[in-house]
Amino acid sequence: MRAQCGQALGAAGPKDGPKAAEPLPHARLHDLRHIHATTLLLAGVPVHVVAARLGHVDPSVTLRVYAHVIRAAEASATEICAKAIGT
Repeated sequence: MRAQCGQALGAAGPKDGPKAAEPLPHARLHDLRHIHATTLLLAGVPVHVVAARLGHVDPSVTLRVYAHVIRAAEASATEICAKAIGT
């Protein structure tokens, strides 16, 4: 069966595919969780939604842990507002 699939696909194997420039850096599961939460917050997802996804019972936990992300987003919002009113 495997040989038939290889023939059907033109016998292209993994070694024939594109090569990665560099291997991905090592990341712990907790690191991926933090990246996920940070990405959601920077994308504008409400804190209570991110808190629920992380399993935080109270969104104040999420606000405390990710305050630096929220402050960065607020600064960005301030810059956008200033540009909009021509300051």
